Amino acid sequence: MIFDTHIHLNDERLINNLDEYLSDARGLGITDFLCVGWDIESSKNAIELAHKFNGVYAAIALMPTEWKQYNKETINELRELAKDNLVVAIGEIGLDYYWEKNDEIKAIQKEMFIEQIKLANELNLPVSIHCRDAYQDCLDIVRSFHVKRKSVMHCYSGSLEMGREFIRNNFALAFGGTLTFKNSKNAQNTFLNIDINSIVFETDAPYLAPQKFRGQINIPKYIYETILFASSLRNMDFEDFQKQIYKNSKEIFSRENI
Repeated sequence: MIFDTHIHLNDERLINNLDEYLSDARGLGITDFLCVGWDIESSKNAIELAHKFNGVYAAIALMPTEWKQYNKETINELRELAKDNLVVAIGEIGLDYYWEKNDEIKAIQKEMFIEQIKLANELNLPVSIHCRDAYQDCLDIVRSFHVKRKSVMHCYSGSLEMGREFIRNNFALAFGGTLTFKNSKNAQNTFLNIDINSIVFETDAPYLAPQKFRGQINIPKYIYETILFASSLRNMDFEDFQKQIYKNSKEIFSRENI
């Protein structure tokens, strides 16, 4: 069994063909999908899809690039949405300095991040963190506002040393299609030098298809190629590897732990 811990089934590039995409994925043993929101509307859509398709769960949040939508009511809206029993995480939240260089905007992102961590702790939910060009600030916040539940660094691309710091702070590192890229030596080094209990996998579909399909729209079944590559890279039996990864994912994203 395989758990895709970060996928945007609610994206317009996927949503109209989900019956086909999910059927193809299940044929490869991909059974669980965390559909992740990036704003209020996409979070609502994630919940709707979780109720429509077996094995789909929802994560709800306002991601850092959506800072313009943030206001005093945002946290209350998310709190209400989180009452749904198929919401298993707050995400994707975090910091993104790739597009935003303005200090005032960075301050808003930090406030959003902190308030959503507080909400996750209030609800006893894990978080899925989006971090781009902001790893030190992200780590500083995680250290100061400790997330109670074991959580995930989505699409981890930082250094091995930084990754170990997040693991010490109760995070698993998520790897996706970029792990298979020919120039992903940094990600591969991190992947090979952390405990397998601290690893989960994702597609981030429709983004970041693995090397074999690079440049195409990423779809749910492609996670199989990534995990096949990863088990070979780690010199592990594929079945044993995927069982451990699935166990890691279920332990994090389970309503039973709430």
